[in-house]
Order: sequence, then structure tokens, then C-alpha cells
Amino acid sequence: MSRAAWAAGAFAALAAGAVGYGAGHGDVPVPALVEQARSEFGPALAERARSAFAHWMPTAKPNPRAAASKTEPSSGPVVYYQDPDGKPVYSASPTATADGREFRAVRASEDVRFDVADEGEAMPADKVGEGTGPNEGAKAAGIARRILYYRNPMGLPDTSPVPKKDSMGMDYIPVYAGEDEGGGVKISPGKVQRTGVRTEVAERRVLSLPVRAPGSVEEDERRISVIAMRTDAYIEKVEPVTTGDHVHKGQPLLRLFAPEINAVAAQYLTSIGYEGGRRRLENLAIPPEVIDEIERTHKVPPSIVWSSPRDGVVVERNVSDGMKAKSGDVLFRIVDHTRVWVLADVPERDLAPVAEGQKATVRVRAFPERTFAGTVTRIYPHLIAETRTARLRIELPNPDGALRPSMYADVEIATGDAKPVVAVPNDAVIDTGERQVVLLDHGEGRFEPKPVRVGLRGRGYTEIREGVSAGDRVVTAANFLIDAESNLKAALQSLTAPKDDRQAAGTGATP
Repeated sequence: MSRAAWAAGAFAALAAGAVGYGAGHGDVPVPALVEQARSEFGPALAERARSAFAHWMPTAKPNPRAAASKTEPSSGPVVYYQDPDGKPVYSASPTATADGREFRAVRASEDVRFDVADEGEAMPADKVGEGTGPNEGAKAAGIARRILYYRNPMGLPDTSPVPKKDSMGMDYIPVYAGEDEGGGVKISPGKVQRTGVRTEVAERRVLSLPVRAPGSVEEDERRISVIAMRTDAYIEKVEPVTTGDHVHKGQPLLRLFAPEINAVAAQYLTSIGYEGGRRRLENLAIPPEVIDEIERTHKVPPSIVWSSPRDGVVVERNVSDGMKAKSGDVLFRIVDHTRVWVLADVPERDLAPVAEGQKATVRVRAFPERTFAGTVTRIYPHLIAETRTARLRIELPNPDGALRPSMYADVEIATGDAKPVVAVPNDAVIDTGERQVVLLDHGEGRFEPKPVRVGLRGRGYTEIREGVSAGDRVVTAANFLIDAESNLKAALQSLTAPKDDRQAAGTGATP
């Protein structure tokens, strides 16, 4: 069944029921029935119902209860509470202003409907349905409103510059000046309260967008020393140093005998003063203090003491007393842990705001209540293909050795600019995927969708680069409902846009 047929049948049933009921009850409030038609089937059917009841309304007895309601004070339950100065500020429970004045209780009989009585005003519920024409409210208020055109009562894309009826005999609905402006919407205070509309002022804020990523503690590559032989040697004695021991620079580690080192030392004694002899000893990685001892004593030592080149922890020991070490063998590996790296893997989508030099906060699972501060010193140039992440290097001090290599770490990098920007709550931005919209609250139930260009997001707020200024009030709750109502209004107005004069009068084309 088509919508028109359904509406006609429903209207007929409503009219028949109303007339039948009124025949037996002289006090039937016909405007109330018309109001029911308005709420059920729209203004067009309500006007048709009013015309159908016109022959019966003069004989109807006046409704004493309706007459009394016009003189009685407001009645019904309290719907909401309004600011005592009439500002568009509402509360669901009793409250007071900042200066101690109580909000005014608004009862059901005082609540307004969304039926527009005249331009920019809402019609009280007990006034809806009065009058005989769509412009009656404006006439009663002494306001002359200009009719732009008439649109199809069923919402079809058909307009007329003069009054007319459709195929069902329904009057076309007039569209007044100011009603065809798309984009905005006006909502009564009652609906604003019932839908839970909340607003917040756009302010200038410093947005901090933390980028979080997992990572692990690693050794600083520049603080690793390896003791390896550059010639074959025999280990005479190893000092009591084991893996995990902390050693200092210059501390003896082992004593060895190497025939090639002794031969080069003997040559050096015969040519002291020539740079070439000392350079050969240095090329064999002989410690400087050993070369200085040969120059001072003019003797070739039977064995050489090898010492630690730096302060650090022995993390690898591959030497024992009496063993033979071949050229290239690693005897010790010593690492300085007073400064470590944290390698973090940042997802590709979060990489844009990250830059070298930014501060980072590191937490490890071993010390959940402790934080370590570091700096991003390197963003590696290649992504990890398997995980689509970029690796960052964060350097941080570790004076007490609490951070140990291979520890898991949670990294938070503080990105964003220190300059304040205009920002609104994230809930205020309606993102359709193709565009972003913010609803501006102009007060007194007037809302305007505003396209915006967004920027960074952080800590619950979104940067607005275009479309909203600091101080504008934006909707943060129920904005989807308002946006839907605004879009529906704009869509209907675009469908019912008036034709130009040539189209209305015809251009001579054959239909």
C-alpha cells in the first residue's frame, strides 16, 4: 500500500472516529483531535481534518475543562528546570545559578512543541491547532510573512508558485521566507532537555598527543669493548674476574706470552725514537702502558699484562689459565651500562608526529611505579616489513643499573606542538569519513552544522584548524540526532526547491 493511500485511510478512520465520538459527547475538544492528526499524519492531514470538522465544530458544546485551562495556572508534572533569566540553560533536577537564584520549574502545560507558529518562535502545545490557516499564527501576532512557494504535502519534489491541491485534494503547504534556508535547525527547549543535549566552549589548548609503543632495553653499542687477540698467544694466568663482575678501566684481566709480540718489542728497543717500531706494537693492540714500560726499562718483558679498556660489566669471558688463544679469538667482552638504549617499534600510522629530539617516558614491568626519562635520538630509516612498524632509539641514563638489557619496556612519546590551538572535545566532531562536522550552538535552541578541518587529536580533544573559533559553543552530546534532523531538513528543502520563472511558466518544450 502506498503512503498516500495509507495516510488517506488513517485520516478517514480518525475523522470517522472523531465525528462518531463527538455525536455522543458534546464536550469533545475538536482541536485536540486535530492536534492528534497533526502529530500522527503531519500538518497537511491536520488541515484537511480541520476542514472536515468545520461543519460540526460550530454545533459542538464548549469544553469547560479547556476553557478553564486558559485561566488556570500552569499544571502537570515538572518537565525540567530553566534558568530564571530565560537563558537556554536547563536542568533535570532543581538547581541554582552561580549567584544563588533557583531555576524556574517548567511544567507539562508550559512545555512547547516543535510546531512553528511564526518565524523563529515555537507554538505552545495548548495553542497548536487553533486558527484556520497555515499563516494564522503570524496574523495573530501581527507579523506579515512572505510566502515563497508551496510544496507538495506528501514531500514529493513538486512545488507551485500559487496555492493548489494534489491528486488527493490535499492543499499544498506554504513555505515562508526564512524557512528555506538550509543547514540550520531550531529545536524547542523541551526537546533539547529530553534528548540530553550538552555543549562546551571551544578553547585554545596545548594538545599533547602521546604515542605509545612497546620496546625493549638494549646495550649502548658505543659502550661495548671487546678484548681479542691479533696474534697467537698463550694465556699464563687469568685474574679472578668472572662474568657479571664490574671492572674499572686499567684493572688487570690476564697475563699472556706471545712470540710475535716479543719479537716486535725487541726490534723496537733497537730503534727507539723511530715511529715505525712503536706503531707495530700499537697495531698488535699492546696496551699503551706496556709500551711505555718497555721504553722506560729497555727490556722485553717475558709476559704482558692485559688490562680493561673501560669501566663496565664483564658480560662474556672465553679464557682460562694455560689455554692457547688464536688470532681473532674474543677473550673478554665488557659493557658500560650507565647509559642504555630502548628500541621501540611504532606503528606506521603513528609515525608522522614523532621526531628526533622529543622526550619519552619509559616504564618497565620490573618497576611498575617508576618512570625513566629519555630522548628520541634516532628514527631508523626502514620499516620492519613483517610488522609494518618503524624502530626508534631512545637513550636514557641508567646510573644505578636498574635497567637491564632485554627488559620489556612501555614507551610513551610526547608529540605535538607547545603552541596552543583551538580545540573541541572529540565527541563534538561528527566524522562521516569524507568530511568532519561540528554543531554550533547559537542559543535559544538554534543549532548550525559547520564543516571543519581537523588536526591533531590528544587527551580527549581535537584540533580545529578551520570552521570554529575560540569561544564558540559546540554540541558534545546528542549531536548525531541534531545533525540528522538538520540533514533531513536540508534534503527536503532541496527536493522542494522552487522552479525558476521560466520553468514555472514553461519554455515551450513539448512534454
